[in-house]
Parts: sequence; C-alpha cells; structure tokens
Amino acid sequence: MVSWFKEEFGQLEKKIAEERGVEVEVLFDELLQTAPAGSQGLILQPYWSPGLKVPGPEAKGAIIGFGDVHTRAHFYRSILEGLGYSLREGLERTEKRSKIPITSLRVAGGGSQSPGAMQITADIFGLPVSKPHIYEASGLGAAIDVAVGLNAHPDFQTAIAEMTRTGETFFPDQENHKMYSQLYEKIYLQIYKRLQPLYDQIRSITGYPPE
Repeated sequence: MVSWFKEEFGQLEKKIAEERGVEVEVLFDELLQTAPAGSQGLILQPYWSPGLKVPGPEAKGAIIGFGDVHTRAHFYRSILEGLGYSLREGLERTEKRSKIPITSLRVAGGGSQSPGAMQITADIFGLPVSKPHIYEASGLGAAIDVAVGLNAHPDFQTAIAEMTRTGETFFPDQENHKMYSQLYEKIYLQIYKRLQPLYDQIRSITGYPPE
C-alpha cells in the first residue's frame, strides 16, 4: 500500500528525493509528521487485496471520515494507521486462539526503517516495538540456517544468540494509544461488517473481484 501511495500520490516526494539524493521514504516520514495521530478522523480499512476468509473475497478498501482539513499527509498517515489496526486485529485473534499474551513486538523489513511507522505501531498496540539490528531479517534467517548447516554454530539456539540482537525500541505514547484504541474498537472493527453487504452488491454489479 505504501508503494501504491508512492506511485499514485508521491510524485512530488520522488522529485525532491532525487534532487536531494535520499530515499523517497525519508520524505514520506517527514510528510507523516505533519498530520496528527488519528489523522483527524480519517479511518482506512486496508483491504486493497481481498482475503479468503477474514476479510472475504468480496472485500474492498474503504476510507471514511474525509473533511476539508485532510491532506495527502493525513491520507498517508491513515494508511499506516489502517495497517496497524489490521495487524492489531490479527494479534488479538492470535492471543485468543493461543491463550498466550503478547507483550512486545518485533518489526523487520522496510517498515522498520521508518521511525514514524514504528511509533504508530507502538501507539496502536500499546506495546514496546523493537526492530532487529539488521532490517533484512529474512536474509539473516537464511544466514543462520547456513551457519548451523556448516557447523559454524553447533545449533540454532546458539546461532540466534550470537547472530541477532535488537536495535532501537519505540515505546507507546499512552495518550495516543488511548485514542487509537477508541478508534479501533468503536470505528475500525465496525467498518467491514457494516460494509460487507455493499461489497457483495458492488461485486455482483461490476464483476470485481471475479467470482
């Protein structure tokens, strides 16, 4: 979704990033800071790619709460917040099924390179969020496999202890967490169930997504 936003709405940042010799995501992080937590009521349901069960194949993305105060910065922030709400929903399902409470989070990959995205994640979950010392964690996992396979380390437990460590940790802002929890529980979790009948109608009328 960030890539989609970059291609469709990020031409200005792409031009400036090229002139400054920086990654465009750096400018997106600066853009993010110009919109407040909660995006002044702009709520995004990130079903750009429908699921099989939850959400179902009829699902579509939705953005509600637009007003004349909203800018591209609010839109971008609402994307990251919507992704955070979706991940929190998945965490709560995992806790319910496993009966094991989750007390901290790890974020790897491109998203971990954004301090703004990391802070939003911490604030939405109300949990400390750490990133590994290297953001390409999948490559690190492969290196651990190789290290054990070549007997550079005797077992995975030793390899993990020797080859991994946490990097920066972000702690939740409790005021932001309180607001995010209200938006998540009272608004976000209600969107899909209320719009699902309309999604079914859209699908039957337009044929998208295909049956």
